[in-house]
Amino acid sequence: MTALRHSWILTQRELLHWRREPWGPLFSLLFSLMTLLMFRFLFGGAIEIPGGGAYVDFLVPGLLALAMLFGVESTMTAVAVDTRRGVTDRLRSLPISAAGVPLARAAADLLSSAAQLIVLMIAGVLVGWRPEVTTTSAIATVALLLWLRLAVLWLGIWLGLRFRSEQAVVAVQVLVWPAAFLSGVFVPTDTMPSWLGAVAAWNPVSLTATAVRELVGAPIPGAMSGPAAMIGAVVLPAMILAVFVPLTARAFRTLGD
Repeated sequence: MTALRHSWILTQRELLHWRREPWGPLFSLLFSLMTLLMFRFLFGGAIEIPGGGAYVDFLVPGLLALAMLFGVESTMTAVAVDTRRGVTDRLRSLPISAAGVPLARAAADLLSSAAQLIVLMIAGVLVGWRPEVTTTSAIATVALLLWLRLAVLWLGIWLGLRFRSEQAVVAVQVLVWPAAFLSGVFVPTDTMPSWLGAVAAWNPVSLTATAVRELVGAPIPGAMSGPAAMIGAVVLPAMILAVFVPLTARAFRTLGD
């Protein structure tokens, strides 16, 4: 309970910081919106979906999952900046739980992500997305997306604590793009060469996007679809959390040693 209380206080600090300087979350949201508009109206007419479904119904769930991936570099940057400026060291010197600081960062980013999801879903509807959802499937959709985001956040926090140089931040920002495009976000993985499609299908972003499509009534046939996608969308982020939560706690305890 002490860790949760401390993390809530620190979460309010993060939210207050974003209130004063909202440019990071706003830029991330605007980038996702521009990507949606670009693929919906510039490229969408040239992309065919197996089974003849509307491309917008394929695209929007993929972009929702992709938006969750972009937490890696933004979270890493924020943590790295706090560490370089000594903010993290000052927090470590206080009589608070060691878990409170990374939990606060994850909680604040998760709240921001939930708000971005709402805006992106509304934008998707405005450009023609017509999800077929019930209350249960809508809740499951948001839960799966935020579950992926949570895993990505802990990876970003660990990276920020371990690699604080500007070069490392730039390297992660560059590497995010291959991870984003080597997926089923923009095109079905079955349209790729078999070896590449197999790799893309196991991308956590692909699994989450495919699971979301199942939940909103726009399933795409394939090897990693149906129950397999649902299971993968839950299990792979859980595996990421199982690895990086302990690593983050250790990196925070040993920071500066």
